Amino acid sequence: MSGNRPALEPLRSAFRVQYLTDEQLDKLQNATLEILENVGIKFPSEKALNVFAEHGAQVDRATQIVKIKRDMVFNAMKTVPRFFVMGSRLPEYDLNLQEGTTYFTTDGCGVEVVDLETRQYRPSSKADVGMMARVADYLPSIGFYWPMVSAQDCGRTSPLHELEVGWNNTVKHFQSETIMGGREAAYAVEMATVISGSREELRKRPPLSSLICTVSPLMQDQPGIEAAMVFAEAGIPVGFLAMPTLGTTAPSTQAGALAMGDAEIISATVLMQLMFPGCPIYHSMMQAWADMRTGGYVSYPRDARGRYGVVDMAHHWGMPSLGACYGTDSVITGTWQAAAEPALDPFLAGLASPEIVTGMGLSRTYTRLFPEQIILDDDLYQRARAYLQRMDVDDDSLAMEAIRNVGPGGHFLGQKHTRAHMKTSLVRGVTHELDAQNKYRDPIEVARERVRWIIENHQPEPLEKSQQEELSRIVAAADKELG
Repeated sequence: MSGNRPALEPLRSAFRVQYLTDEQLDKLQNATLEILENVGIKFPSEKALNVFAEHGAQVDRATQIVKIKRDMVFNAMKTVPRFFVMGSRLPEYDLNLQEGTTYFTTDGCGVEVVDLETRQYRPSSKADVGMMARVADYLPSIGFYWPMVSAQDCGRTSPLHELEVGWNNTVKHFQSETIMGGREAAYAVEMATVISGSREELRKRPPLSSLICTVSPLMQDQPGIEAAMVFAEAGIPVGFLAMPTLGTTAPSTQAGALAMGDAEIISATVLMQLMFPGCPIYHSMMQAWADMRTGGYVSYPRDARGRYGVVDMAHHWGMPSLGACYGTDSVITGTWQAAAEPALDPFLAGLASPEIVTGMGLSRTYTRLFPEQIILDDDLYQRARAYLQRMDVDDDSLAMEAIRNVGPGGHFLGQKHTRAHMKTSLVRGVTHELDAQNKYRDPIEVARERVRWIIENHQPEPLEKSQQEELSRIVAAADKELG
């Protein structure tokens, strides 16, 4: 433990569920390979097209579509590391990815904040990014930090400003999902090097990772893929996230959407491995659904099994997985919908056992921040963490002496065994906090009180002054060039 921050509490489930059978995984993987070989993926990047052409892929310059034979895919995928380190400012908060351990993060990247005090809606700002970084720094359920909202007051270079204010407010690993473009990525690498101290240390314990979205159906994003090349060259972990929408940008069946999204992810992974064999890459897919009556985007219908089968697919390829949790289409916090949609997520994610998982704390389909929501989501996390642990069954927990002492019709309150366990037997969540009259309090008010306390009282270990100044200098240079 450092300062007044609790140690990390990742999920370490005593149980494991494989959502897809080995036969199903083989069929899905074969479908992915067929898409890559016979349909192809569009890479709107001259640099990417050149790499594929140099390695013997079929490249159509006019359409920018690349077709990759399965032998090339398998040879490239052999060099993807199964596990790697996601470093932090302090070594004790490094994430050593490994089987059976799952680290959660916040959600991002929202655009609106409901002010904690005034309850007014307003656009998000750089200060909000820093505020929530400090909250994330304190909560033991959060292993690393995604910027929960965007620094809309900082223009085009807002992702770099989010890095600066994030590292000034948390010692934990920082993962960005918004740094796009080669120049922007180069500035981010420079900032990460300031945190690490050298390029060599950056490779060993990268304090930054990147998540790059593909474009469904079957396309890469030019700024995204070119940022990924820069990050991969520096040894910064890169994840590729497919977000197929069933019925519009993907087939209307979960298996079809999974195969198509997987082809997008694997094509980008192959590119990175052709360029920089052994660079750390992780796999992610977040399905959504189209409401065919309205055309609306539905993030969490009643049947969202595809979110967990994706973890099996990543592991079948031999890759770490970024799972998806906690999304809600509710427009406000504290409703039945806001609780029901994410309620099972941390438990099911623990059973699937992805290495890392997003994302706690946002509402209205990942766009609106109620600061207190992260406390409510943390409560769901801690419930799941308890459910996933094996129950103690030993001489002490069986309490046979107390049972014999009390016998039929007696009472356990006066037993030594009861007194020994009375403080730990009942673990209170936000739903069972008591007021001065020993009445249960409103969980929303409890959550608001806790998040206020963290903001007012928790201060992460500061960066060295020279690091703060260097980060500010780099951001200023990026503003001048790009802003």
